[in-house]
Amino acid sequence: MTVTLKEVAERAGVSRSAVSRTFTDGASVSDKMRRKVEKAAADLGYHPNALASSLTTGRTKLIGLVSNNFHNPLFLEIFDLFTRGLQDKGLRPLLVNLTDETDPQNSVRMLRQYSVDGVVVASSTLPPSFALAFRDAGVPVVHSFGRSSPATKVHVVGIDNVECGRMAARTLVARGYRNIGFMGGPETATSTQDRLAGFLDEMANHPEVTHSHSSAANYSFEAGRAEMQRLLASDQRAEAYFCGDDVLSIGALSAMADAGLSVPEDIGVIGLNDMEMAAWENIDLTTIRQPIKEIVSASIEMMNAMLDDPKRYPEARVFPCSVVERGTLRAE
Repeated sequence: MTVTLKEVAERAGVSRSAVSRTFTDGASVSDKMRRKVEKAAADLGYHPNALASSLTTGRTKLIGLVSNNFHNPLFLEIFDLFTRGLQDKGLRPLLVNLTDETDPQNSVRMLRQYSVDGVVVASSTLPPSFALAFRDAGVPVVHSFGRSSPATKVHVVGIDNVECGRMAARTLVARGYRNIGFMGGPETATSTQDRLAGFLDEMANHPEVTHSHSSAANYSFEAGRAEMQRLLASDQRAEAYFCGDDVLSIGALSAMADAGLSVPEDIGVIGLNDMEMAAWENIDLTTIRQPIKEIVSASIEMMNAMLDDPKRYPEARVFPCSVVERGTLRAE
């Protein structure tokens, strides 16, 4: 049978409120009292009931972790970091798949059913309206991997995708490529829009270089492979491609191999993210590193701060990126 708080109090010779305070984070209790209660709890095999505690404190410690791009293996890394990081802070992640969701209000209603204390929108492809909907509903929200701006209306942690586009274009021009392509993810994603904008901005400085751009259906291996197959079958093939995501790059490399092309001798590729697979020996992808661990850590830190102060002024944290040299571009 389940051991009750009353039984622990009787065993320790203290009040039930003393037992409750002992197992409530931040509550005031003396060291002597804590030792008595913890010993009685251990002797009886008592464990605090998180649901009962939430009724007392008004806090569930549930954090909605929502995303929509479960085709991308990068998110296995991201979810691993988020779930472990939130649990280390005494919070409980609630993973929610919004892949087919188009109405932000439906998402708000769903998360409110679980009485979440806050929400992390971990996606660069969900529209900003999703994070805004949670904010407008009074739910503390952080948009990780989102688009930042000086006048941000919600807390955002991510990278400067426009500068990443410039960085990729500069890298390809410096390697001597004179026909360069951009292959992005879905056109509606702010990450695709911003990476393309940066790419085109830098290419405007190099009128001697031919450039083109296209978009894959989504950020997935299959979409990257299909779009590269289409490009290779057309008369628009470039000498090198900036693929706006590592998983798109890996799909593109697969299509190139099927077409009998050698990388980087016949064609070059640079990706973005530096996901774990990019470093695998059979992939060896040159890419732009997005500091994922730092972004996740900062997002959790920001969420913790919002739980303490829900009216905290919206903040945007932008992390720098860097090129990781591997084997899919020719040497300078």
